[in-house]
Amino acid sequence: MNHGEKNNPISYRVGLRRFALVMLLLTALLFIMLTVNLMVGSVGMSASRVLSLIWERLFSSSSGASELGDATILFSIRMPRMLLACVLGGALSVSGFLLQAFFRNPIAGPFVLGISSGAKMVVGITMIFLAKKLILSPGSLIAAAFIGSLLVTALVLLFSQKVRSMELLLVVGIMVGYICSAVTDVTITFASEQDIVNLKYWSMGSFSGKGWEQVKAAALVCLPAVTASFLLSKPMGAYALGEGYARSMGVRLKPFRLALILLSSLLSACVTALAGPISFVGIAVPHITRTLLKSSRPALVIPAAFLAGAVFCLGCDLIARTVFAPTELNISTVTSVFGAPVVILMMLSRRRGSEG
Repeated sequence: MNHGEKNNPISYRVGLRRFALVMLLLTALLFIMLTVNLMVGSVGMSASRVLSLIWERLFSSSSGASELGDATILFSIRMPRMLLACVLGGALSVSGFLLQAFFRNPIAGPFVLGISSGAKMVVGITMIFLAKKLILSPGSLIAAAFIGSLLVTALVLLFSQKVRSMELLLVVGIMVGYICSAVTDVTITFASEQDIVNLKYWSMGSFSGKGWEQVKAAALVCLPAVTASFLLSKPMGAYALGEGYARSMGVRLKPFRLALILLSSLLSACVTALAGPISFVGIAVPHITRTLLKSSRPALVIPAAFLAGAVFCLGCDLIARTVFAPTELNISTVTSVFGAPVVILMMLSRRRGSEG
């Protein structure tokens, strides 16, 4: 929904009704995915069993010894993993949308532009060289990933001043990603066997083995950042119509662009630090969201993209841990299977549009 649609009361009301329906659909899907993720696993639980355990945790002061095993699985393993997938999936989707708003191109995203690789590089260096000297908390890993994200973002922005074609800029981002991966590989040669195992496990991308500490860190970083992104909806909408229009609407472009980059880098850094690199979510989910809404209006897309990202990552995580159980796939493998075709279709449609 653009500025012209907002000036048309009928179109505007239709867009809001569609937004309400999409949000209702996504909320229902989220509830279903949350329920299924709590029920399914190596130890199956019925929906009534899950509800009973939650009720007892909230309103009962004691539980039977026979229930301790199920309660531990539910509250110490499945629930933190599920909530982390929700928050980080939504954060990665919003991060991708912010980059797309910045470059005014729907193909931009933290994974494709190499930003996730930069975060991975600095986190890898931190894990290998500083783990013995410092206690690496989730906060310190997020800070390291944020530094890596900003370094690569600054490099991509530098190239964007010289390269006007978005396709060439994407190639630059991919090459920067390869360079960051090469640096990470070089640092591994100086690592101990245990550090290599830890880094390899983390770099594969997974929500497995995460606890309430990671959920708390993700919530403290991502939810305020997503809220701040939503508050930038109006200037984002103006910026999408051109820099001249944005200036006429009173948008200060330099602080606005800086805010977009910082928020996008912070969100993608948090995801990379806590769950490892996750591919294609930042491109595919915002595109799916815009298609469902039939609108690019940031005030509508941001909350819907957050919910859609949560649903998408919950579904991918469910597949990752169940399809070949007890062997677990890394989350990035599953998101690539479903996200990459969406990106391919986007690029083909853009090419058809440019040729037409």
